[in-house]
Amino acid sequence: MAPLRVFDCHIHIQPWRQMHPRARALMTRGRSDVEAVQGAQDDPEELLRILDQQGIERAALINYSAAEVIGFDATVNEWVSAFVRGHSDRLVAVGSVHPRETPDAGERAERLFGDLGIRMLKIHPPHQLFAANAYRDGDEALGQIYAAAERARRPVMIHTGTSVFPGARNRFADPMAADDVAIDFPDLNLILAHAGRPLYMPTALFLARRHPNVHLDLSGIPPKRLLEYLPRLEDLADKCLWGTDYPSPGVLSMRRNVDDFLTLPLSEETRRKILWENGARLIA
Repeated sequence: MAPLRVFDCHIHIQPWRQMHPRARALMTRGRSDVEAVQGAQDDPEELLRILDQQGIERAALINYSAAEVIGFDATVNEWVSAFVRGHSDRLVAVGSVHPRETPDAGERAERLFGDLGIRMLKIHPPHQLFAANAYRDGDEALGQIYAAAERARRPVMIHTGTSVFPGARNRFADPMAADDVAIDFPDLNLILAHAGRPLYMPTALFLARRHPNVHLDLSGIPPKRLLEYLPRLEDLADKCLWGTDYPSPGVLSMRRNVDDFLTLPLSEETRRKILWENGARLIA
């Protein structure tokens, strides 16, 4: 049987030199491969070498502006656009527009899609310090961002679930705020990163079952425990995207996560959809 193709829809290849020291310390704690990870962030060829070694065909590089909590600023968009240039068949540029920092948020989002080749936007409520539905309480810029992505037919990934990073505000972690987004922007594909782990997974599951435009990213969940957290994973095979969160704390190898996933009692069709087909369809 031919090996399954793998699209890791959630890896953190970012300009780590922008990170606040405490955030960087958390990302590197307990890792023996920090030098290799840093090398992969400095040179796309090094990242591709790691992907080849681990049997990962394509990866989405998650970047977002969160200067207060993490340290990343709006230049991450230009950074990731330049990083993937010449490798866009395998490396997907993910960027963001921070509504509080961008007066012309909708126009900026459109420029990211057009000028910089950004193929997905990331919203990180606990790190960017706003609710995913804050546009309903007056944050017009956030609504403009969603509208721009909907018009461009580009997906938006929303972090759901708690964060242990210093300064993160977990009152914004509940995925239920995405219920409004799914209703108000029905033609916008939403991907709930981490499926609400560890506190809100039933909510994320409910949203994915309720809304045709809501999907789940399985990153950051120990693969061997996926069926404990999401016992109806087989029923949701069309709505789940593979991701590892590499190289976040506890994720030592993209390949190891894939191999652990393949031990689960799932059909070959479900494995194929989750590991490759759903991501390739949604993040074109």
